[in-house]
Amino acid sequence: MADHRKGNVKPANGKASGTTTGNTNSYAIDLNNFSKRLKLLYSHWREHKSDLWGESDALAIATPPTSEDLRYLKSSALNIWLLGYEFPETIMVFTKKQIHLLCSQKKASLLDVVIKPAKEAVGVEVVMHVKLKSQDGTGLMDSIFRAVNAQSSSDAPVVGHIAREAPEGKLLETWTEKLKNANFELSDVTNGFSDLFAVKDQIELTNVKKAAFLTSSVMRSFVVPKLEKVIDEEKKVSHSSLMDDTEKAILEPARIKVKLKAENVDICYPPIFQSGGEFDLKPSASSNDENLCYDSTSVIICAVGSRYNSYCSNVARTFLIDANSTQSKAYEVLLKAQEAAISNLKSGNKLSAAYQAALSVVGKDAPELAANLTKTAGTGIGLEFRESGLNLNAKNDRILRPGMVFNVSLGFQNLQAQTKDPKTSLLLADTVIVGKETPEVLTHSSSKAVKDVAYSFNDDDDEVEERAKPKAESKGAGRSAMSKATLRSDNHEMSKEELRRQHQAELARQKNEETARRLAGGGSASMDSRGAGKTIGDLIAYKNVNDFPPPRELMIQVDQKNEAILLPIYGNMVPFHVATVKSVSSQQDSNRNCYIRIIFNVPGTPFSPHDANSLKFQGSIYLKEVSFRSKDPRHISEVVQLIKTLRRQVASRESERAERATLVTQEKLQIAGAKFKPKRLPDLWIRPVFGGRGRKLTGSLEAHANGFRYSTSRPDERVDVMFSNIKHAFFQPAEKEMITLLHFHLHNHIMVGNKKTKDVQFYAEVMDVVQTLGGGKRSAYDPDEIEEEQRERERKNKINMEFQNFVNRVNDSWGQPPFKSLDLEFDQPLRELGFHGVPHKASAFIVPTSSCLVELIETPFVVITLSEIEIVNLERVGLGQKNFDLTIVFKDFKRDVFRIDSIPSTSLDGIKEWLDTTDLKYYESRLNLNWRPILKTITDDPEKFIEDGGWEFLNMEVSDSDSDNSQESDHGYVPSDIQSDSGSEDEDDDSESLVESEDDGEEDSVEDSEEEEGKTWEELEREASYADREKGNDSDSEEERARRKVKAFGKARAPPDKRNLGGSLPKRPKFR
Repeated sequence: MADHRKGNVKPANGKASGTTTGNTNSYAIDLNNFSKRLKLLYSHWREHKSDLWGESDALAIATPPTSEDLRYLKSSALNIWLLGYEFPETIMVFTKKQIHLLCSQKKASLLDVVIKPAKEAVGVEVVMHVKLKSQDGTGLMDSIFRAVNAQSSSDAPVVGHIAREAPEGKLLETWTEKLKNANFELSDVTNGFSDLFAVKDQIELTNVKKAAFLTSSVMRSFVVPKLEKVIDEEKKVSHSSLMDDTEKAILEPARIKVKLKAENVDICYPPIFQSGGEFDLKPSASSNDENLCYDSTSVIICAVGSRYNSYCSNVARTFLIDANSTQSKAYEVLLKAQEAAISNLKSGNKLSAAYQAALSVVGKDAPELAANLTKTAGTGIGLEFRESGLNLNAKNDRILRPGMVFNVSLGFQNLQAQTKDPKTSLLLADTVIVGKETPEVLTHSSSKAVKDVAYSFNDDDDEVEERAKPKAESKGAGRSAMSKATLRSDNHEMSKEELRRQHQAELARQKNEETARRLAGGGSASMDSRGAGKTIGDLIAYKNVNDFPPPRELMIQVDQKNEAILLPIYGNMVPFHVATVKSVSSQQDSNRNCYIRIIFNVPGTPFSPHDANSLKFQGSIYLKEVSFRSKDPRHISEVVQLIKTLRRQVASRESERAERATLVTQEKLQIAGAKFKPKRLPDLWIRPVFGGRGRKLTGSLEAHANGFRYSTSRPDERVDVMFSNIKHAFFQPAEKEMITLLHFHLHNHIMVGNKKTKDVQFYAEVMDVVQTLGGGKRSAYDPDEIEEEQRERERKNKINMEFQNFVNRVNDSWGQPPFKSLDLEFDQPLRELGFHGVPHKASAFIVPTSSCLVELIETPFVVITLSEIEIVNLERVGLGQKNFDLTIVFKDFKRDVFRIDSIPSTSLDGIKEWLDTTDLKYYESRLNLNWRPILKTITDDPEKFIEDGGWEFLNMEVSDSDSDNSQESDHGYVPSDIQSDSGSEDEDDDSESLVESEDDGEEDSVEDSEEEEGKTWEELEREASYADREKGNDSDSEEERARRKVKAFGKARAPPDKRNLGGSLPKRPKFR
């Protein structure tokens, strides 16, 4: 932990634009930043010399040695603010014309780079005073004092220093003693530095925002689920234990899927957990060793603070367990008071206005609680957790300016409903930036709404019923499916559909905010991998003439060893690499002459591969094709066959080489030693299967020290799966299927045989596929039949148990310290939540797990991580159809959407309930959408997308209310995936619409529409018959016509006679 707390090893910003003279040091001072902030320091000093800087002629700042304790010092803050690093045991003296730096030789070599920028920025000379290890530095100090006296017009110059920082270490103690005894007048300049650091520039604000994002993510994605699990399982966990676990989550952001470098992250203070009646709302509070209390009317206070590049952020939340009326009212008043304080953090207001606003709310809504309100509403926050002089109390008259950052912390201390009740406290804290017009709450993603922090218990049941809380990142389907919510704030019964609708509305708001933040930060700008071409290495048949095969007759030769074709041209054998051949063919004329024609790959021709060789020799002359005549047909056919075979082998090899070139290098498998026998599962098949034409063999799966190894009796059939490369692991026992399987979905591709894959599956068949040759049905009471079924059940149970034992042992290994950070555990599909659908070409049973949506029986497999899903759109819903489609839109908008077609409508309610409990926002639409242009529109103009309401354009209720105003255009509406027999005339314009296809009559006039409206089915059938007769199709059978109709309808899920085409259904407007 000490390494994380030494400010001198961490940069304060992400840049490294300066250079240093030390060859072995990686420190780099941002010289642009240094120049800008040095100008700001000197201008602030000149402007506020009398009121904030105490008429100082010089500023003397001494930074103490490093400490393993968490502390915040103005001297360290100045180092980081100005130089980007903390320089311990360094003395800096600023005068009007010089900057004196007293430090060690190593630090002086690092600071040499600031000499020139300081001169250019403010015209001051940087003077280095290098203290050797054998010196005490007194002589160097005397020279600094002489320089200060020489530049001052007064006999007793005023030297500003930080009075509250006690000297540490021999050097600083000597400096402080000499400074007091010198002929100087000392003045405390703490307020000057506080005001200088108060307004943050853009780099500082970015650091604060990243710190706040980490803090709120830890609270939302780690602390809250941790508390829920403890309460749900009724565990006994101490406050100090929760503190340690939360501190680890902060210091390892990857554990909560926050992409910040761990070396730039630290804690502001040890996380605080309080419950059980003992509460301290001061920032200096600590977590004791008492167990977490979650009895009725208990209160749990959690406070988390993290730093990014030394910039602080803070969040605190209070969770109510079966709150009584006093606690509920107090929390609602506190929430309202804190929001009032935050809303008053506007540029031009006094700092006291925030606390006065909070006090006014408490005095109006609950005057009896005014005495329990904390005396301040928070403090300034930045490089220091509490910036002095920026307290949000009733007396601070400083003016708020844009760019200031505050920790708005408000609470009620020692609340008590009755004298016999234990005392409780409430606390809320958020990190807020003062804006020009409105403040920006950086920790808003950690919800503090009453419905999200109030837990209630059902006294008649042993199970704890947890709240239905929108957790934006935590997607625990298993946990969410089993837990239900009851809130004390719900005084009336609400239907399940109404609760779901309210939750979805809240999710829509959160999703739009999250999408706006991600698009603003370029979150979806990943590389589009569509259409990536394969490249072929340099084509060299022969390195020199001596490698040519021995000369023979002037006939076409195929050199398989060197992968070349030798063609006789003008009496010479000319070699061509077989990869340059595009096609080869032969034919025979009436005179029994045989011809062979060879066509080569030439740059510029359509569909020719763009390999490196054609690009390298663009200016060369290419041979496009050659033809030869022969009287020997047998030789010609042999040559053609040899060329085709060789070409196929080379193409296959180059393709595999290209695939392997893109693979990420995996760590080496550490084989378990003889002492520790590896866990083994025998007689397994693998998917994808190994290549080759031999008989397929079963193999065994072994769990070694850092990964799995699958191998068969053939030496070349072996696959290693590293633990660190596993993204998801699944165990699916056979129930209604014929196989029990283990499935691994990987972070990076691996090669299985010559196939590149991210999904590897190992399975065993629990029953044999047999076919009765007799053809007759066997009796259900046939003794042989009963015995066979019994054997199959026993075999299935035995295989399932073997897999289960293997999984349990591997899970135990993954729970050990070396692999805890990987957060691996075998997930088991929740069959009761499954549904049938068509994810690819065949119908399959798709099943959710706690973190994924999977289909692991049919190939290609389906593994979709829930945390990567942006929204889900349920399409073709509401038309009285038997089926609907489900479209998944990913957070990476460059990634194609994933569709599951033909889901039975009976599964609709179950899917909606599952999506809602996993906090996935879903929409419904009556037709299929063309998602590529939609996503392109969003990525091209994200601001317009957010301004137009984000994803709310998919909200069918809103869209339907708009479309009800225009009924004339609704007549003759056909669902999006059905087209008329004659075909659409607007097929070229499909890309401009969000709908996959439009009905042909969309552009017809209103008069035509009205004319068609009154026709009966008999008239329509007669017209269709006339049309068929004109086309000559009258003789077609009814089945052929139906088949042709379905074919013409393209993506139709049902023939038109089963669709409801007779009504005037509302049409969704196009979004362009």
